[in-house]
Amino acid sequence: MDQPPESDPECPLCRRPIPPGVPQSLHHLIPKLRGGKGGPVVLLHSICHREIHATLTETELATIYNTPEALRAHPRLARFIAWVARRPPAFNSKVPGAQRGPRRRSRR
Repeated sequence: MDQPPESDPECPLCRRPIPPGVPQSLHHLIPKLRGGKGGPVVLLHSICHREIHATLTETELATIYNTPEALRAHPRLARFIAWVARRPPAFNSKVPGAQRGPRRRSRR
């Protein structure tokens, strides 16, 4: 008997399929540096993963945005999801740098 073809995994952030060969990465829902080592991970498009880390700090990820639902609810990520949803699943682009507000330079 023929078995139906397996479907591609779905990115839990943008909910687009992740076809084979597309840049992808595992995201620790709680960052390793904040106690998430060995914790749950999700497979994301690389562009989605980069956008998460350009938007949120490790502390925010560990304490507030530690589920796919919470990530999708963040205003900047929601705008990103609406934008990337119009692109094909294999779409990849550079993500602008961190936009978390002004950073303070350490004085030495």
